[in-house]
Formats: sequence, structure tokens, C-alpha cells
Amino acid sequence: MTTQYDALIVGAGHNGLVCAFYLARAGLKVRIVERRDVVGGAAVTEEFHPGFRNSVASYTVSLLQPKVIADMRLADHGYRVIERPISNFLPQEDGGYLKLGGGLERTQAEFRKFSAHDAAVLPAYYDALEGVAEVLRHLALKSPPNLGDGFRALIEGALQGRRLAGLSLEQKRDVLDLFAKSARGFLDSWFESEAVKAAFGFDAVVGNYASPDTPGSAYVLLHHVFGEVNGKKGAWGHAVGGMGAITQIMAKVCRAAGVEISLESPVAQVLVDGGKVSGVRLESGEEIAAPRVIANVGPKLLYGRMIAPADLPADFARRMKGFKAGSGTFRMNVALSELPRFACLPQPGEHHQSGIIIAPMLDYMDRAFLDAKRLGWSRQPIVEMLIPSTVDDSLAPPGRHVASLFCQQFAPELPGGRDWDAEEEDKAADCIIDTVEEYAPGFRASILGRQVLSPKGLERKFGLVGGDIMHGNMTLDQLWSARPMLGHGAYRGPVKGLYMCGAGTHPGGGVTGAPGHNCAREVIADRGTFRRFL
Repeated sequence: MTTQYDALIVGAGHNGLVCAFYLARAGLKVRIVERRDVVGGAAVTEEFHPGFRNSVASYTVSLLQPKVIADMRLADHGYRVIERPISNFLPQEDGGYLKLGGGLERTQAEFRKFSAHDAAVLPAYYDALEGVAEVLRHLALKSPPNLGDGFRALIEGALQGRRLAGLSLEQKRDVLDLFAKSARGFLDSWFESEAVKAAFGFDAVVGNYASPDTPGSAYVLLHHVFGEVNGKKGAWGHAVGGMGAITQIMAKVCRAAGVEISLESPVAQVLVDGGKVSGVRLESGEEIAAPRVIANVGPKLLYGRMIAPADLPADFARRMKGFKAGSGTFRMNVALSELPRFACLPQPGEHHQSGIIIAPMLDYMDRAFLDAKRLGWSRQPIVEMLIPSTVDDSLAPPGRHVASLFCQQFAPELPGGRDWDAEEEDKAADCIIDTVEEYAPGFRASILGRQVLSPKGLERKFGLVGGDIMHGNMTLDQLWSARPMLGHGAYRGPVKGLYMCGAGTHPGGGVTGAPGHNCAREVIADRGTFRRFL
């Protein structure tokens, strides 16, 4: 093979596109090879029923880095996000409901329906969460110090630790609580109402195959609040045109910068020669030479299926087998003849433009996880429903709607030798619909079509091993310098010339663009022609 490219990126998901943009802007010749016939990875918009389009997997916006948006000039090419009028709407089992968001005073008024105490402490809770979230925002575009790099790692650790060291004692206690405690343990120290705790606790189980009682689940709650929309911290919104509109714009920007994108080009193997990366072999048999291969796939897929075991250090290969992946996620998209009519709030309103959460208490969330552990999937699952067609009429025919159903808890591997075949998927999907029907009578009758993606379906369609939307569990042993493993937390793999730019690296899951941004910086630095492209 002859070297044709400076860098070859495996996977045209959003992080791969972001990485390619920065590399191309720095003067590198870059090619992306993508398994599917469309760019975007899990951030894609597809027609799933005649006339109905939706974000198939990733479905909402908050964590995409403002710097990436600005550097790629996404807004100049049509990037637009419509903020939710309120964050979330939680129907309750007793026929009531709780709305979260729309401003502090509105949320406090909602909380007073459940607890005067909880309304009173809400400002202090927000301050505590924001204090820690600001540290995460600061670290998101930093490469973690790489254990094993000696003095350099010590310097980098000290520099990044200054922000943490500058926190007050109370804030440092908050940091410890959020990284070590369960979501329930953390929320119990603040609130007394079960409905209020559920409103915040839901974020702790999004993409997290765990109970709100699981130690460390409080961090996942925090991970979902450090983003922003249109400059408003902690806000969430709908991308006009769906999530695929974002990645299509990114691909356009990349091509304009000289990036070559090859679709329907699945990689069979990363090639290693003499302890160094030499390129990739596609499933077609074609070999592409490059001295740098950047993997925008999860660590489980990269090291378990794309690299020969003999090309990996023995200790690394052994430890990677223990890397935990599997988010317990089940995704469904439905075409609707009409908006759902919730028994507690039947008329159309702002709640239809929010995250609609079917999970009224932490105990409900705990039972969902225990069900999944015992039976394979919850008989009363956690459901978040978004109806983006309420603000984007390009997604459905006039008078019709599309809804995203993001559901937990569904085991990546079913017990008793069962598999996530079509019959099992349909049973689980019917259970999800039954769950929504309890709170919105008539929902089932309004469904015109549906797309069902179990954990295995997410793996088959998007290459998410175990259906893990985060590319690996967001647990303390798999964060920051230990994501995916100590010694390889700064985006470099265990083979010279191999890099990682996906959600299996710092700062983790979500449509952030941060891993792609940070990885590009390290590639350019290693090339020896580092310039301040950031």
C-alpha cells in the first residue's frame, strides 16, 4: 500500500465529522469511511413510515459544544434549535402532574403543589448543581492527563485541577456527592417530595442501565445538565429537521474543507505493521493506507472486533474485556394521527413540546431496573416521549405528528437464552405502548406506524455494542483519564498511530462534539506541527 491520506477516520458520526473538520483545517488530508449509506452515526433523520420523518436514535439537543458550533459555522448553513418552553412534564399516578422548567419562579410554583420545602430549597439546589456543572464545562474541551506520561501528566493534572481546587468546601462536598452517591441518596438530601425527586432523578437513568439507588448514578444526572441551547445553560431543544440536519450540515462543512467521505465502506480490520498503524482493510477487501487511524466507534467494537488480538498489548486486551457497555436503552419512533391526550392534562399545550416523562417516582425507576435484571425488560418501563412535530412541521403530514420514545430499562442480553428477535422486540414495544396508554388513553389507537429498536437493534443499525448510546458506561472507573482506560485517556490507543474520537472517550456520551475536537488537537500535536487551531 502507498500512503495517500494523513488521517483515516472510521465512522462518520458527529464526532468523526468534527474531528475531520479540525484536521482538514490544520492542513491534513483526511478521509472518513462509513459503514452505512448516510453520515451521522446515531444522529440521523430518516423516514420510518410513509410521510413521517424523525430523529431515529439521538433525539434532542443540549450538549453540542458552542465552540464547535461556532468554529464549523453551523448556523450559517441552517443549524437551528428551538428551545423547549418547559423542560419536562411528568404525569403522576394519582392523576396530577408536575412541570419542570420555564424559569425558577414557575418551577417553584409547581413544586409548591407537592412540597413548600422543596420549592424553597430549589434555588440552592440549582446553585449547587451549576457550580459543579461549570467545572465539567471547563473540562469538556480539555484532554485528560494521561497516566503514564510522567511529568507532563502531572502538569496537566495540576492545571485542570485548579478549577476544582478553587471551589469552596461546600462545593467540593457537592462534587464528592455527585460522583460517588446514588441519585436517590443525593436527591434525598435535598428534597422530600417523590414527584420532585423523580423529576430530577430521571436524568440519572438516561442511557444508564442502573437503578437510581446504584452508587455513582448521581453523576449521570449531572452529565445531562452541563449543556446549553442558544446560550442558555442547562436548556434542551429540538433541532429543526431532526438530529440528521446537524450531521448533514457538518458533512457539508467537512467536504468544503477537503475531507473525503466514503459511504457504504465498512471496516473489517485496522491494519498494524511493525507495532504501528498502517491503515484499514474494508469488508470489500480494499486496503487504504494511512499512518493515523482515528476510530469514531466504541471501544468494545474497536478492540473487540476491528483489531487482531495479537496487535494489542496483553494487559490492555485483558482489561478491555472488562470495559462495561450496555445502556439498557430501547428506542421507538411512532407516527401519530393526533397528539396524545393525557388524562391529567388532555388539551394541547406546552407540555407537548417538552420531555414527557413516564416515571412518577424513584421507586418506579428502581422497579424498572430490577424487572430488567430478572425478566430481561421492564414491565413498567421508564419512557421519555418527545413530539418534535409540534415545532417542526417538516417531519409529518399536516395534522399528523411523530414522537420519539426513549425507554429504559431493557437488558442488553436477555436471560434464559432468549434473543432480541423480532417477536421479543414487538412484545417489549407493545409493553411500552401499554405504559403510555395508562397515562394517555387512546394513544395506541392513534399510532399509524412504528419503528422499533431494541438494544440489539441499536447494535445492528448503528454499531452500538450492547445498544450502548454512550459507547460505554458512565461510571467512575470509566470517566476522565480512565475513559476508556488509564494510560489511554488522552485519545491515543495502545498502538502507535491509533486514536479514538468517539463517546467512549472523555467527556463521554451525548451529541457534544467534544471528543472529536479534543482528539484532533492531540493528532496535530503528535504530528509535530502543532498550531493553535482551537
